[in-house]
Amino acid sequence: MKSKIILGILFILLIIGGLVGYNFYNKIFAPAVIKDSKVYIPTNSSMTFLNEKLADFVENSDDFTWVAKQKKFTKPKGGMYLLKKGMSMNDLVNLFRSGNQTPIKVSFNNQDTLEKLAGRVAQQIESDSISLLNAFKDTSFLSKNNFTEKSVLGMYIPNQYEFYWNTTPENFRNTMLKYYNKFWNKNRLAKASKLGLTKDQVIGLASIVHKETAQISERPVVAGLYLNRYKSNWPLEADPTIIYALKEINGQDFIVKRVLFKDIENTKNSPYNTYKHVGIPPTLIGMPDISAIDAVLNPAKHNYYFMCASVDNIGFHEFAKTLAQHNRNATKYQRWINNQGIRR
Repeated sequence: MKSKIILGILFILLIIGGLVGYNFYNKIFAPAVIKDSKVYIPTNSSMTFLNEKLADFVENSDDFTWVAKQKKFTKPKGGMYLLKKGMSMNDLVNLFRSGNQTPIKVSFNNQDTLEKLAGRVAQQIESDSISLLNAFKDTSFLSKNNFTEKSVLGMYIPNQYEFYWNTTPENFRNTMLKYYNKFWNKNRLAKASKLGLTKDQVIGLASIVHKETAQISERPVVAGLYLNRYKSNWPLEADPTIIYALKEINGQDFIVKRVLFKDIENTKNSPYNTYKHVGIPPTLIGMPDISAIDAVLNPAKHNYYFMCASVDNIGFHEFAKTLAQHNRNATKYQRWINNQGIRR
C-alpha cells in the first residue's frame, strides 16, 4: 500500500516537474518574436529600456527579463538590430549580448555646408549633428590630412554607404576619408594630372559644374567650356561663384534667383568672384556629385567659351564659340527673364 502511494506521489511530482521544465523550455527556446522588425538601441541603454523596447515585438517581455537574468545578461550593446519572426528569447539575449547589429545605409548629396551635411547624417545615425560637426571641423584631423574647414566638404563624396547605426562621429569621419582616398584611384588621379589640375581643383570646378546644370548629360560639355576658359587664362565668369560669395556676406539663407552686375561689384574682393579673378576658386562652392567630378575628369572636346540658359529648352543651356553668338543668346534670355518678372 505504501509503495503505491509513493509511486503515485513520484508520478505526480514527475508530471509537475515535466510541466515546469516544459514551461521553462518554452520561455527560453520557444518562438517569441511576433514580427520582423528593426530595433534601435542607443549606446549605454539599460536593461529596463531594452525590455520596454521589446514589448511591441515579443509575446511577453517579462520572459525576456527572466531569460536574461538566468543567462547573467545585464548590459545590452547599442546598435540597430534586425529581429526575425520566430526568434526565441535565447536568440534575443545572444543577439543583444554579442552586439551583432546590422549595418544601415547612409546617403547624402547636395549638402552645401558642413552644417547641412552634419544635419543630414544625424537623421540617419545615432550621433547628433553638433557632435558630427565638431568631428568634421576638428583642427587636428584637418591639419593631418591637409584640409581646411572650407575644403574638407570635398572629402565627403555623395553616395550611399554602409555604417553601423551607433558609429561615432570620429569613426564616421575617418571612414569617409577612407572612401575619399578609394574614390581618388590611380585612374582618376592620372586624368586630373593630365588636365594639370589637383584633386582640390577638380572638385572645385566640379562644384561649379554641378551648380550650373542639373542635367547629367550636359555636365561634360559645361566642364569642357570652363576648362577652355581656364586653359586660355580667361575668367571663368560662373554665376554660382557669385552666389556663393553673396551667401558668405549675407548668410546661407540669402536667396539669389538672378545675378546682377551690382552683385559682381559687391563681391569683387572675394576670391570666389570668378568675374574679377582668373582661375579656379580656392575651394569648392558646394558638394558636387560623382557625375560632376567625372565630367571634369572626362570633359567634352569642343570650342565653346560661352554659355547661357536656354529659353527654348528649359533646364539646358545654349553654348557659343564667340562673344557675338553669346550676346544673341544672352539678349534672348534677358528678355525672357524680364518677362518672368524676376528681378533678384
